Amino acid sequence: MTSNERIIENVNATMSMEGMPLTQEDRELAASCLEGKIEFGEAIASLVKRYTQKPVVR
Repeated sequence: MTSNERIIENVNATMSMEGMPLTQEDRELAASCLEGKIEFGEAIASLVKRYTQKPVVR
């Protein structure tokens, strides 16, 4: 197991304890950050965009 794989597994274990295990997409995003393919800020912006709910307009 590589260092990056170990980091991702540790994060998954922590998130799983909170009932939110990592998806395959989450794992790939984390790996991209750890490998230097994308900046952490870009990954955070991507996650915020994905999980931010749009307000309901009535």
